Amino acid sequence: MAGLPLTLDHIAIGCATLEQGAAYIRDLLGVDGLSGGRHERMGTHNLLMRLGGDTYFEVIAIDPVGTKPPYPRWFALDDPAQQARLRERPRPIAWVASTMDIAATLAVCPSDLGRPVEMTRGDLRWKISLRDDGVLPEGGALPVLIAWPEGPHPSARMRDVGVRLTKLAVTHPEPKRIATALFALGAQHLVTMESRAAASSIALELRSSSGAIVTLT
Repeated sequence: MAGLPLTLDHIAIGCATLEQGAAYIRDLLGVDGLSGGRHERMGTHNLLMRLGGDTYFEVIAIDPVGTKPPYPRWFALDDPAQQARLRERPRPIAWVASTMDIAATLAVCPSDLGRPVEMTRGDLRWKISLRDDGVLPEGGALPVLIAWPEGPHPSARMRDVGVRLTKLAVTHPEPKRIATALFALGAQHLVTMESRAAASSIALELRSSSGAIVTLT
């Protein structure tokens, strides 16, 4: 295990359009008026909501007025199968874990999480692990890694409406192998491994500001 155990940074909810994602969050959680920004390098844009502490929720879609990059967009957003799933409805597609040393953490993982890539949005700067083929690590069962510079976490800028994450679960056809990789990363405490499944999936349980429990799959 490299350095300190990882912390949960954020969860990405993919959608076909940002308007679809905003409507989904409004209907599911009663939350409206979220703000975000554009990722010029990836041709995507997002809406953000704080989940308490340094954890947040990202609704992300391909930006229709953005420039298509000459490489696959993150979170497999260019994959036709992923696009078909997101046209049906928004879905949790990735979970992102924070590390103090992204290179060292990548080095200890037995699965290919990609390489560190410098990224920006507005005045924000960070490093994130991306695979050159755009594939999500183990179909999303393993985390994407992120490293923020020293200073206040960007979630401090985000709207907090009292929604809290109560559970993050992943499934995979080979749960023991995924559990081994999570332990090597120091991330085993961040997620629950569910029963064996035919394909990878992510599910999260949220408590709304009214106290209602909502599940996203």
